[in-house]
Amino acid sequence: MYSLLQQELLYVVISGVVGLLLMYRFRPDERRNVRLTAVFLVLGLIGYGIAQGASLMGMSRVAAIMGEVFTILLGMVIIRLWGLAIFRLLLPAIGVRVPQILEDVIVSVGYLAWGLVRLRYAGLDLSQIVTTSTIITAVLAFSMQDTLGNVLSGIALQLDSSIELGQWVKVGDISGRVVQIGWRSTQIETRNGETAVVPNAWLMKNTFSVIGKQLGELKVWRRWVYFEVDWECPPQHVMDAATQGVRDARIEFVATEPAPQAVLMELSNGVARYALRYWLTNPQVDDPTDSQVRAHVVASLLRHGFALSIHSHNVLMTKDNDKTMAAKLAKDLQARIKALSEMDLLAAASEAERTKIAEQLNFAPFETGDIITRQGAIAHWLYILTVGEVEVWKDFGTADAQMLGRLTASSFFGEMGLMTGAPRSATVVAVSYCECYKLDKAVFQQALHQRPELAEAISQVLATRLEANRNKVNNSSVAPITPHHTELLARMKHFFGLQ
Repeated sequence: MYSLLQQELLYVVISGVVGLLLMYRFRPDERRNVRLTAVFLVLGLIGYGIAQGASLMGMSRVAAIMGEVFTILLGMVIIRLWGLAIFRLLLPAIGVRVPQILEDVIVSVGYLAWGLVRLRYAGLDLSQIVTTSTIITAVLAFSMQDTLGNVLSGIALQLDSSIELGQWVKVGDISGRVVQIGWRSTQIETRNGETAVVPNAWLMKNTFSVIGKQLGELKVWRRWVYFEVDWECPPQHVMDAATQGVRDARIEFVATEPAPQAVLMELSNGVARYALRYWLTNPQVDDPTDSQVRAHVVASLLRHGFALSIHSHNVLMTKDNDKTMAAKLAKDLQARIKALSEMDLLAAASEAERTKIAEQLNFAPFETGDIITRQGAIAHWLYILTVGEVEVWKDFGTADAQMLGRLTASSFFGEMGLMTGAPRSATVVAVSYCECYKLDKAVFQQALHQRPELAEAISQVLATRLEANRNKVNNSSVAPITPHHTELLARMKHFFGLQ
C-alpha cells in the first residue's frame, strides 16, 4: 500500500493541489470550475482510500474494481486540471487565445486516451476495441452527420476568428450580441429579450455580418434613415437642412466622425427619396437612435419650410383647394416681382409691366459647380440670381483663365445676349446652390413693342454696366472699347424689330 501511495496517489495529490492553487490565484473568473474540479478530486481520493481499505479487509475483487474506477476518475481530474492550467492560464498569459471548442476537444481526447490506457492495463485487447469502434464510428458518423457538421463548423468559426463572443452580428433578419458558441449552435441575444439559436453549419454555409468589425478598428455601424420630400424642393437645400439638423443636435450614439450626411437616392412618383446616413457607435440602440435621428430630420426640414411628401396614392386623392392654390401662386408672383424691381435694368418699367414680365419668368435652379452660361455661346435670355453665389470667368477652363468677380443674390447676368443677341462674353459658374429666374427674348419683346421708349432707358443702363465690367479686365494690354448707349439702342431696336 505504501508503494502504491508513493507511486500514484502522491503524484495525483501534488499535481491536483498545485493546479488548483494556480488557477484559484491567477484566474478568479474560473474559480467556479476550480471548486467543481476540487470536489471531484476529493471524491476520487476518498474513493481511492475506500478501495485501499477494502483491500486490507481481504475484499480483493471489490478493491480491484473500486481502485480502477477511482484511478480513472483521478486521472480525468488531473487531465481537466492541466487543461484548465494550459488553456486558461498559461496560453492567455503569453497572448494566445484558444477557442473553447478546441479546448473541449483536446481535453475529451485526453479523457479517451486515459480510458484506453487503463483498459489496456486491465488486460483488454485494444486491437479488437479499435476494429469494433471503427465500424461503430462509421455508422455513428453517417447517422449524426448534421451534428458532426455543426461541431466541426463551430471549431472552424472560432479558429479563423469569424465570430467571437460579445460581437454584434446580423444573421438574416436577426441582429444581436453573440453570447455563446457551443458545440452544435451559436446563441445570439437580441434586443427583444430573445435568444436566437443558429446552427453552426448554417453559419458556415451562409452569409452573416459582423457589425463594426472593419480594417482600421472602425467600431461603428452605418445606418440609413429614409425620408421623402416633394421633388420640386431644391435637393441641395433639402440635403443641407437634414444634414445640419442631425449634426447640430449631437445625438447620443451618433458618431461625429464620420459625419452624418444626407444623399438623394431616387426620384419617382412625383417625390424625391432621400437617405440620412449616420454612423452608430452602439449597435444595441439602433432603433431608438434611428428614431431620434428621424425626429431631428423632420424638425429641421419643417424649420426650413420643407414638408414631407405624401405617398402617391394619397396624392391622387388629395387636391389643394382654389384658395390654397391661389395663395401659393400669389406668393410666388410677389417673389418674382420683387426680383424684377431690384434690377436697375428695369428701373424705368412700370409696376404693371414688371408684373406682366414676372408672370412669364421661368424658374431655373443650379447646383454647385454647374456652368450657367458659357463664354461664346449664343443665348437670348438673362438670369436673375435670387439665391446663392456665382463666379464670372474670362477664358474659363484654360491656362489664361481670369475670374472677373462674384455675383450674389439680387444680381443679374447675360443681359447682352437678351438685349442685342451678342454671344456670351464670360462664363458664369455656380459656387453654391443657386436659384434663378430666366427672362427670355420672347417675354421681353412683348414689353418693348408695347412701350418702345423702354429701350432708351435700358440702353443707358447697359452702357454703364459694360463700362464697369471693362474696368474689371485689368490685365489686357488693349482694353475693349465700350459701345455708347446710342449704339446699343440701335442694336436693340434691330434685334427686337422696333425699327
